[in-house]
Amino acid sequence: MIKNILNLGDAALYCDFGKEVNKETNTQVIKYFKSIKEENIDGINNLTPSYNKLIVSFDLKKTNFKKLKNKIENLNINKDNYFKNKKIEIPVCIDENFSLDIERLEKKLTLSREKIYENFFLKEFFCYMTGFIAGMPFLGDLDKNMRVNRLETPRVKVPRGSVGLTEQFANIYTFDSPGGWNIIGNTPLTIFDSSKEDEPNLINPGDLVTFKEITKEQYINYNG
Repeated sequence: MIKNILNLGDAALYCDFGKEVNKETNTQVIKYFKSIKEENIDGINNLTPSYNKLIVSFDLKKTNFKKLKNKIENLNINKDNYFKNKKIEIPVCIDENFSLDIERLEKKLTLSREKIYENFFLKEFFCYMTGFIAGMPFLGDLDKNMRVNRLETPRVKVPRGSVGLTEQFANIYTFDSPGGWNIIGNTPLTIFDSSKEDEPNLINPGDLVTFKEITKEQYINYNG
């Protein structure tokens, strides 16, 4: 539940759910995010969920901090339609052209690449949030023996579709972008499509994600 609701500048507030970064805390963030969005509360112009916070921006001409705080505190967030996990399978090719940091991971984790990929492909991930670049999902939680820091020197350009690991998370680069995640493969699947105005993100907060290995030939000929 929300620990506190505080002012954030003149025209925003944030809901603080505590310091923990875990599935249970983030589920509460997502429930409030979806319920506030569903209620279509007058004056709210943007919602930004993160691991354990929810920022609510508003129009001072239509509402104020006190009114919004009261509405949020009295929301019914336990309606079934506010939280449904969508399950998504992502194809990933781990050909040497795509697994840019697997050798680094073998050294850092003291695990063989076979074990790294076994752990990765057997894991069901939970989407905590999307961000950094449009539609990029932050997927937790990697087992502790799979956690590693970012690259010491970030890449100037990480290819679109790259699948990376850092700390407790996996992610997918939705565009060519600078970045310092440890890249272990690439997906041919479009994760973010701006032409789909109503739902541009394939993966959204609360979704469950698994990865499936495909060959380079399947990657090249992929049309899903």
